[in-house]
Formats: sequence, C-alpha cells, structure tokens
Amino acid sequence: MALPDYRGKRRAFAILLLCQVMVLSLWFSSTAVIPSLRAEFALSDLQASLLSSMVSVGFVAGALISAFLGLADRLPPQLFFASASALGAGVTALLLWVDSTSVAAPALRFLVGAAMAGVYPVGMKMAATWARGDMGLLVGTLVGALTLGSAMPHLINALGGLDWRLTLSAASAAALGGGLLIFAVPLGPNVKKPVKFQPRFALQAWTRRSLRLANFGYFGHMWELYALWSWIAVFLLESFRAAGVAQAELWAISLTFATIAAGAPGSMLGGLLADRFGRTALTAGAMAISGACAAASGWVFGLGPWLAAPFFLLWGMAVIADSAQFSSSVMELADPWLVGTMVTVQTSIGFLLTVVTIHLTPIIAEAVGWQWSLSFLAIGPALGVWAMLRLRRHPDAEKLAGGRR
Repeated sequence: MALPDYRGKRRAFAILLLCQVMVLSLWFSSTAVIPSLRAEFALSDLQASLLSSMVSVGFVAGALISAFLGLADRLPPQLFFASASALGAGVTALLLWVDSTSVAAPALRFLVGAAMAGVYPVGMKMAATWARGDMGLLVGTLVGALTLGSAMPHLINALGGLDWRLTLSAASAAALGGGLLIFAVPLGPNVKKPVKFQPRFALQAWTRRSLRLANFGYFGHMWELYALWSWIAVFLLESFRAAGVAQAELWAISLTFATIAAGAPGSMLGGLLADRFGRTALTAGAMAISGACAAASGWVFGLGPWLAAPFFLLWGMAVIADSAQFSSSVMELADPWLVGTMVTVQTSIGFLLTVVTIHLTPIIAEAVGWQWSLSFLAIGPALGVWAMLRLRRHPDAEKLAGGRR
C-alpha cells in the first residue's frame, strides 16, 4: 500500500487560509460599515442591528439546507466554495445600489450569510484532508485568522472608520478573488470518496452519543462567544464612563479590538495544546477559564483601562481557544464521508444559538444594569465543560487527537 503523500501541504494550507480570510471579509465588513451607514442614512437601532444579525441568520439557514442535502460532502469542495464566494460577492455588490433603510438591505445581508455556509465549513473540511496528527493546529490556525478578521472592524472604527462604499467594494472584490484562488488548493491525502447521501445521515449528529456530546460542548461555547464579541464594546464603554476615564469611547473600542484579536494567538495555542494533551482536556480547561471570567465580569466593572486590560485579554484568548477543537473533534468522531455535513450541522445550530444570547444580553442589561449583564454567559461554558468531561470518558474519545482524548 502506498504511503499518503503530504508534499505541498504548507503551500495548500497557506492558500486555503488566504482564501478563507478573503471571502469571509464579506462577513467582517458588515460590522465595519454600520457606523458609517448610521451616520449617512440615520438608521434606527433596529435597522442597524438587522444589517448585522441577518448575516448570522442567513448563515444558519444556508448551513441547515447544506446539511440536509449533504452538499458539503456531495459537491467538489473547490466548486462549492467558489460558487458560494461568487454569490456572496455579487449580493454584496448589490448593496451599493440599495437603500440601506429598505427591507432589501437586510434581505441581501441574509443572502450573504447563506453563501458563507458554503465557505466556512467547507474550508475546515478541506484543511482536514491535510491533517497528519495536527488537526487541532490546522483548524485552530484557520479559526485564529478568522478571529483576527472579526477584530479588524473595531480597529478601523478606532482609527476613524472607512467609507462604506469602499469597504463593501473591496470586500466584494476580495471574495471574488478568494473564490477563484481556491482552485489552486488541492485536497490532501485524507480525502474520502463520497457515498450516496441520504438526509438521515445528518441525524448522526444526535444519534451518535460521542458526536452529541461534542456538539453540546460547542453549543456551550457559542452561548458565550458571540454575545461577548457583540456587546463587549458597550460593556467597556459603560465601565470606563463609570470610572470617569477620559476618552472612554476610544479606550473601549481599542480594548475591544485587543480582546477579540487576542483570540487569534489563543486559537493557535489551543490547537497546539489540544494536539499534544487532548481535545477534551483543552476544551474543558478553556471553557472553565472563560466561564470564570464571565461570572467575575461584574467585579471588573468600573476599573480603569490598564487594570481591566489583563482580565479581558485573558478572556479574549480563552473564549476562542477551544472553538476549533469542537470542529476537530467532530471531524475525528464522524464517519469520514460525513465530515463536511457534521461540521455544517454543528456550526448551523451553534450560530443559531448566538442569535438568542446576542438579543438576550441587552434585555438583561436593562433589568440588572451593564455591570452584571455578561455574567449569565457563564451558563454556557459550565454546561460545555460537563459535556466534554462526559465525552472524555466515552470509548469513542480514543479517536480524538491520536488517542489523547
């Protein structure tokens, strides 16, 4: 039997990484342009939030359709990735000609999110075909790059923002380029021949106990992640105002960028540690830290930037350090020909859950004040730790990280 050929792995992964960031700039751009759109079109709070949240809702819808039809495992991944990129780029270009106050704008953002369901999970599946005892690092690096991309709009806004037309045009062009460049990424030796897909295959995410526990861990993680990313800027602004900090808004935006950006090295470090010490050990440990930060966040409220910064940088690293490892776990636990579908099912439901906590946070803030508004996020990591420790004792855990659980 011929040994797998891993030559060209670094080049293939580097190009894949570039393609993912280029295409997912369509998602990042929505956050970057909202301040400019609000200033030019006098958008209401609801209109502004819909332009952002409809991307997540669209992603969930697209991912569920993809999972039900098994598209991530039936279609050639490069073709699926390129087609989704072209759709997202075209829809984003249409936003330049649409009234941002009309219902057409959030509808188009919904379509952008749906298109991303053919990019994010598919990219992770392509990365997995090159894994050779380093699944955690590969997927962790991928998520780390996307985390940095998620942080960039906050840096742009701290520097004064950009014209929204230029931002959307650049994102559309980058997505087209990334969609074309993906054809230069070959699949690795771990690629499996697809089998005839049946919709019931998607149910393995629930019927197989080990997969169910890995998914529950991911859902606990997602309960916390996007609510923190969405509301940390407001939390910090209120905190610094309470402390009487000069230029509180600039400090809040800057520390928000640093907190989210800290997740990039956190994700890569998490991948290294998970490959060495085990998936369940890393995910449970990271969620224990991030959950503790969420529970303690009220006691940090009112501190100055230099005292608050170490706490939030730690939270920013821990909250994303485990993210890629849930996907890695699913890819190792699932049948090889269902990897794409299982990752798509996982991410779709996880992102649906984020919509709940993103909208729940300001309601809680109104009831108890911003000081304690993020404490309820600790519920998710607590349940996630329980799920991953249960998975650690499951016989299937031997498949994780080369037997390192």
